[in-house]
Amino acid sequence: EKMRENHILFREEERRRTLLLKPQTPLLSSHLTRGQNHNIKSPWPGIQYLVDNDLLEWTAEAVAEFLYKEEGLNKTAIGNFLGEREEMHLQTLKAFVELHEFSDLNLVQALRQFLWSFRLPGEAQKIDRMMEAFATRYCDCNAGVFQSTDTCYILSFAVIMLNTSLHNPNVKDKPTLERFFSMNRGINNGGDLPNDLLMKLYESIRNEPFKIPEDDGNDLTHTFFNPDREGWLLKMGGRVKTWKRRWFILTDSCLYYFEYTTDKDPIGIIPLENLCVREIEDSTKQYCLEIYNPRGQKIKACKTENGGRVVEGKHQSYRMIAATADERDDWIGSIRASITKDPFYDLVSLRKRKVINNNNASQD
Repeated sequence: EKMRENHILFREEERRRTLLLKPQTPLLSSHLTRGQNHNIKSPWPGIQYLVDNDLLEWTAEAVAEFLYKEEGLNKTAIGNFLGEREEMHLQTLKAFVELHEFSDLNLVQALRQFLWSFRLPGEAQKIDRMMEAFATRYCDCNAGVFQSTDTCYILSFAVIMLNTSLHNPNVKDKPTLERFFSMNRGINNGGDLPNDLLMKLYESIRNEPFKIPEDDGNDLTHTFFNPDREGWLLKMGGRVKTWKRRWFILTDSCLYYFEYTTDKDPIGIIPLENLCVREIEDSTKQYCLEIYNPRGQKIKACKTENGGRVVEGKHQSYRMIAATADERDDWIGSIRASITKDPFYDLVSLRKRKVINNNNASQD
């Protein structure tokens, strides 16, 4: 028995040494360089290495426990691994969620715990699977709080969106408590949730935003992993109408531009909400595209001046030049898709329709 205990301790120590010696694999490193970020979507090499060296069993339970308990893992990679749709990943997600204990926690407390254990991916299908697993686990731990997992699922998304709306400086129209009540009417199998419950959730988020795992310190670097599109474009200046070469990154419905690809922080940010993009003719340049406000209003963007001061942009439109017609068309398509893409709202709308249809069917 003593030999068995010593062997277990030896293998655990060997695994920990392996983690220290293998920082180049995305899952095992929490400090990826910009040049390594193309591997961020594939945590498989880190797990594969441990399995191949008999340091980790290839079972859903063992992998889930490793992802849940091991310190220093890249939480973006954990989220991507758990979000895959292959059977092993689905079983690992189920086992991972079951390691969370949500009993006697209100929904915001449970979400704080859950969303800190990994970084939520950006793809709608992955978000759907992970939040479905969360809702099932929460309802199992807190029987009777909600009439169905659909209610928990919808309210969880409402809370996440509330967090964004209340604490994102780009959102000027902050939702009130009354609007939060209105957003969640009829989601409890056709009935309303108690206002007291919703008020506690609202106040908790208003007083303290969710802490989102940041795998690369407190800068913006993590935002630019796996962008929708990136590349060089010529950009026309606002006050001085000259063309300057800028490195653009499109991600999370925002367009960021930098002076150099190696810059850590952007010199300008263009939130794409309520904007449009189109091909446009320019008398001096080919392959021009324009981002504009269809209402003719000034675009709510910001830029950094030479002294480091952040100021509001003065553009009613932004014009950029691509190197080729195909590149221009690809940028227009990517920007257009980013403007219309909001997986949270889409997923909530689908689930609300399901609740309404189920309620109508039960009344027939």
